[in-house]
Amino acid sequence: MVEHNHTRLDLVFRALSDQTRRAMLERLAKGEHTVGELASPFRMSLAAASKHIQTLQRAGLVKRTVRGRIHYCRIDPRPLARADDWLRGYERLWDTRIERLVELLRHPDNDPSNPR
Repeated sequence: MVEHNHTRLDLVFRALSDQTRRAMLERLAKGEHTVGELASPFRMSLAAASKHIQTLQRAGLVKRTVRGRIHYCRIDPRPLARADDWLRGYERLWDTRIERLVELLRHPDNDPSNPR
């Protein structure tokens, strides 16, 4: 189960590592779009856009439905929530370190590594 979660998380971060895919997700966050609509701001072919969308689909970030000959995409935010949960662990780590730094800056005499 843990390995499966790591694999899914890897797919999410891999999908998010590309600027074009992030921009597509931003558009999808505002509502459903066709593959053509997602491709148009990037002046790319439908085939190229479809490859990006497939990467997003493998990560579970996008759901695609076909109506007639038109492919519609919509965002599925659940994988983003899992990625956010993972990142929050590091947020707590940095918050603790920043709080310690602030304390040291306020009271430099309390620094155990600074013998006076």
